[in-house]
Formats: sequence, C-alpha cells, structure tokens
Amino acid sequence: MRLELKPGCIATSMDFGVIASKTVLLLISVIFWAAAVGLTYVGGYVLNTYKEYDPFLHDKYALLPAVIIICVAVVMFIIGLVGCCATIRESKVGLGVFLVIILVIFIAEVSAFALGFIYRGKIKTDLHEPMLQAFRAYDGKTEESHVIDYLQQELQCCGIHNYTDWVGSKWYNSTGSNHTVPLSCCKHDVGKNCTGRLSEPRFLNAQGCEDKLESVLKSVLSYAMVVILGFAIVKFFGMLSVCMLACKRENNGYQSLNSGVFA
Repeated sequence: MRLELKPGCIATSMDFGVIASKTVLLLISVIFWAAAVGLTYVGGYVLNTYKEYDPFLHDKYALLPAVIIICVAVVMFIIGLVGCCATIRESKVGLGVFLVIILVIFIAEVSAFALGFIYRGKIKTDLHEPMLQAFRAYDGKTEESHVIDYLQQELQCCGIHNYTDWVGSKWYNSTGSNHTVPLSCCKHDVGKNCTGRLSEPRFLNAQGCEDKLESVLKSVLSYAMVVILGFAIVKFFGMLSVCMLACKRENNGYQSLNSGVFA
C-alpha cells in the first residue's frame, strides 16, 4: 500500500510551523521588553529607598542587588530587540544568540536573588553601629541630623530602640533644664501640644527606629527578590521555548523530503 503526501499539504505544514515560531518568539521579545520596564522600576525604587537612609548604610555592597537589577533591565531590552530581529529575519544564528543571552541573564538574575537573600540577613547587623553613631552626633543642624529627623517623621519612631535612647545624648544635654528630644519624635496627630519632653510620653512615638527601618528595608528587598524570581522563571521557560522553536523550525524548514511516500 502506497500513501502519497501532496506537496501542498507539506508546504502548509511548514508555513504553519514558521508562523507559530515567529508568533512565540515575538511574544517572548515583548515579554522581555515588559520585564525590562518592570525591573527598571523595581531597581529605581530600591535605589531611591536605600539612598534615603544612606547615612546608616556603610556597606558598599548594599546597593549591589539594585544595580544588578537595572543592568539586567538594560540587557533585557537589548534581548527583546535581538529576538525581534532574529524572528523577522528567520535567522538560525540569531536564535542561537537569543538563547545564549537569555541564559546569561538568567544566571545574573539568580545571582542577584542570592545576593539579596544574603544581604537580607545582614541588614540588622549593618544598621546598628552607623545608626548609633548618627544618633549620638545629632545636633539638629547637620545633614545626618536632618536624615534622622526625616527617618523619625516618616517611620513615626523615636530613638534607636525607643525614646529613652535620647537620654544622655548630645542633643538631650544641649537643651539645658528642659531635657527634650527632637520634635521629629512627636506623633503626627498631636500638633503643637508636643514639646519633646520625656515627661509627656503620650505625645511621643514609642517604637524605636532601628526595628522599623530594618522592617522597611527587608520588605523592599523581599519585594525585589520576588520580582527577580518571577522573571527568572519566565527566562527558564523562555529558554525552553527558544530551543523547541529552533528545533521545530530546523525540522520543518531545512530537512529534505526524499520521496514523500510511505510504504
């Protein structure tokens, strides 16, 4: 028994494979561009948050995860461009380059995730000593003093552990017999009733700044790590898709069909 395959059916099958490959690759390229925008936002947000509390972060590697995120975003935009060009030109070499670049980005994202995980456990240790020195040197005039005021107002906290940390400080002793804490320790809803005196603790924020700042930084870093992990998973499936599409395109477009007859 002889079954003959018509050339039209073979051509239609080949065309469908190429169209499907192009559609998926273009979709992946768009995903990369969207991911680049998302990572740029996340990296910028992390950098901006950390810079607000820069005087307390003396570890030069603290911003490394955020810098890596932004660098990855730039490269991801380029990846999307390469993917589009390789798809439109149906370039086998372009698809190979696309796959290699995805692999490099995937490794970078995994590295950023690991660094973020490691630094997350060091935040408390890195914060304590710089914060202690900044509070001791507070005089209400220097740039570091303004950062402390901003910190206490934004996080609604007072002192390192609580408002009693100001007792015996440079600022506390300079206020003479009044012995007040900075007005940035006052609760937002008390208005002018707060004078900063420890004799009126009901007007002062009770929680210390160290725990609150640690919580904020950990929250931001955790958010960034979740986003990185999500994009890394997308890259993993993207690599599988490129491999499958490249192999399918090679099988459909480049293998010769001898007789087109099955016995």
